[in-house]
Amino acid sequence: MAVRCKHTFVDDDGNADRYGGAVRCPYCQSMDDKVIDSRMADAGAATRRRRECLACGRRYTTFERVEELQLFVVKRSGVREPFDRTKILDGIRRAAKNRPISEDDLVALAAGVEDEVRELGPEVGSEVVGKAVLDGLRALDPVTYLRFASVYKGFEDLTDFEREVVLLTRQPTDET
Repeated sequence: MAVRCKHTFVDDDGNADRYGGAVRCPYCQSMDDKVIDSRMADAGAATRRRRECLACGRRYTTFERVEELQLFVVKRSGVREPFDRTKILDGIRRAAKNRPISEDDLVALAAGVEDEVRELGPEVGSEVVGKAVLDGLRALDPVTYLRFASVYKGFEDLTDFEREVVLLTRQPTDET
């Protein structure tokens, strides 16, 4: 997964500055420091480090957070657009309407799809995203899977549904 670390520096007076990359003393701009204390912050989403500048001797705090790089989806038409988990979630919700699936399961599925496609790189095809959703729905609820597949795959008649039901009811080892 491609990530970037951002450091937020907070001095003893509570003033904060943001820098990308190397850690620099907010007082004298020296690059030489030592870490005095390190601990998790923001429920594990950040690392808080207490530092002491070796040049001027002043102390300051840094917070390191992972910043995920922008993920883009390449549509069939070739248009690139930023990945939007809410679009995935909205499509899944529509397909799952009046089905016994909890909102937590839907949110988890959308998050899982995002994690799966993010591992593939900064750009993924829309067909990869759609397949990831279908794979998740296959395990979650077959009716919701068929509803989503009918829109995603553009079913035109009953034979499309019949073909998909046959594929859905096959054992995973039967698939090629």
